Amino acid sequence: MPDDRLRKFAWFVLAYNVAVILFGAVVRATGSGAGCGSDWPACRGGVVPLSGTAETAIEFTHRASSGIALLLVFTLMVWVLRRRPAGDVVRLTAIASAVLVVNEALVGAVLVLFGWVEDDQSLGRAVSIAVHLVNTFLLLGALSLTAWWMSGGHRASRPFPARERRLMGWATAGLILVGAAGAITALGDTLFPAESIFAGIRDDFTGAFLVRLRWVHPIVAVGTGLLLAWIAPRYARYGGKVQKLAAIVTGLVIAQLILGMVNVLMLAPVWMQVVHLLAADLLWIAFVLFAVEATAAAQRQAAVVPG
Repeated sequence: MPDDRLRKFAWFVLAYNVAVILFGAVVRATGSGAGCGSDWPACRGGVVPLSGTAETAIEFTHRASSGIALLLVFTLMVWVLRRRPAGDVVRLTAIASAVLVVNEALVGAVLVLFGWVEDDQSLGRAVSIAVHLVNTFLLLGALSLTAWWMSGGHRASRPFPARERRLMGWATAGLILVGAAGAITALGDTLFPAESIFAGIRDDFTGAFLVRLRWVHPIVAVGTGLLLAWIAPRYARYGGKVQKLAAIVTGLVIAQLILGMVNVLMLAPVWMQVVHLLAADLLWIAFVLFAVEATAAAQRQAAVVPG
């Protein structure tokens, strides 16, 4: 069926974008952001660089894969607009995905054109990296909801229950803050790699400003993790999809806290940074789906009239 193909395509687009995001972390961690020089969208003065370093190959591959991601998201949007009726919320999430993927490209362009790549340690780069992460989370959220709602996921109607609006709002803000702080921390680890754990702790107090910000990430991560671990089981009683998503969110929270500690102990090697980011993306996606399902379940229960 056409809608079944569209549903599968939506999940594929989400998975592909996660892969592109992870490769972007490799670009940053390997210092390959300047691999194409100061040109954008060209690379070394041409569409396809005919020569260059390993960094050029890495950066060009990322740009090419990002371009494919943009085409895929726009294809998804057009397909959804053609297949879904007017007023369907899936149309809104598909349009939001297209806008956000364009934002991704623009932020990437700003990083290159302003020279906020490679060894740059300016405040502008730190801010843009955080903004990039927030936009990435919003993009993954919009794509996730598009695929989920086309797969039979529930949706709440306005007005949303006050309790769920408050709890999910705090958790959403916490996860976004954790992600933004994590992006800045990863940048600091890339530019100023610690020689040992003790040297890293010393640098947290005496190093460059990017390094002195590293303490923010673990504190916010633990606080948000505890909040999610408290929220998720409270909604598991609704059963069904809510229960399954609550278990996934709880498991990913535990996994992320463990991965964070291992990342610190291993002095943040590139591959571990990618694994940590993958878990963060999966946790964000799982939470977005859990939040909409839990809110819808709470709304349905509140609508039941006793007796």
